[in-house]
Amino acid sequence: MKKYLNLSILVLTITSFTLFNCGGKEEEKEEKTTYDFKKDKSTKKDTNLAILGIIGDDNMQFNKKELRVKAGQRVKLTLKHNGKIDVNIMGHNVVILKKGTDKAAFAAKAAIAKDNGYIPEGTDEVIAHTKMIGGGQITTIEFDVPEVGEYDFICSFPAHFALMQGKFIVE
Repeated sequence: MKKYLNLSILVLTITSFTLFNCGGKEEEKEEKTTYDFKKDKSTKKDTNLAILGIIGDDNMQFNKKELRVKAGQRVKLTLKHNGKIDVNIMGHNVVILKKGTDKAAFAAKAAIAKDNGYIPEGTDEVIAHTKMIGGGQITTIEFDVPEVGEYDFICSFPAHFALMQGKFIVE
């Protein structure tokens, strides 16, 4: 009897391992897994384009707490997720909020907007945002700089904004 129990456990273990490690992985061919912010040549061609890069990780941290640009510039913002965890578990984005937006209230609305990339539909509180990405992915957006001032940026994935936030400063 004990022999059959051990054999059953072994079969279940092998079956589980096989099922969880086969298939189910979607490839996103548009996403690069490496990006060197310093090698981006865009700034040499267009002095009115501010090139910014920020990295998120599996510890719910951005590598920068402040992003600075000059008034009148266009921004090319690249977000890299240097972790390994899937977008559905540890997704990151960058959301630049308009002045006066309550970060906690926005994050609460964003937490229930999964089908829209954790951006509340119809909101007028967002200046710009990247798409939600998972470990090893990169995304880039371009947008026009708002007026001079300080703006908050956050990650809108549920419960991330408390640790993943900073200031977007227009001088």
